[in-house]
Amino acid sequence: MSNTFHVAVYVQNIPQAVEQYRKLLGIEPAKVRHDYAKFELADPPVIFSLNVGGEPGTLSHLGIRYGDTGQVATEMVRVKQTDVPLLQQGETTCCYAKADKFWIRDADGIPWEMYALLADVEAETAADVSLRDFLGQQKSGVAAHASAKDGAAPGCCVPQGFSESA
Repeated sequence: MSNTFHVAVYVQNIPQAVEQYRKLLGIEPAKVRHDYAKFELADPPVIFSLNVGGEPGTLSHLGIRYGDTGQVATEMVRVKQTDVPLLQQGETTCCYAKADKFWIRDADGIPWEMYALLADVEAETAADVSLRDFLGQQKSGVAAHASAKDGAAPGCCVPQGFSESA
């Protein structure tokens, strides 16, 4: 499996967004849940996911899906050698998938998820306190209100609410 670019955006309504992107992309989603959807484009190879919980129309995070955990480990070692702070998550479950991953934030605060997919799962996305701490997230505003209102946990792989100083 080749490496694939990953883009995640916040949307207000998953069914409406899925319908719109079906028309726009001309493909069916690879996965749809009440609070998440994923399209896997072959050309260009991109994983495009839709997440609720943040400000609709804004970027959630970017990433690269690697072909296997060995590639993730190699990249993590390389990044550690550059003194870029990172958060490692081995066999973590979020976004309805089990993955080995690590996270970094770029100079402008954009979160990057570097991961290898281990398996699709039916589990809800669960909040990960260590990830939120690493990414400097603030649990407030639209995301916290939406999560409390619909009973969904704010996603571990749906970073939102960054403080400007983080």
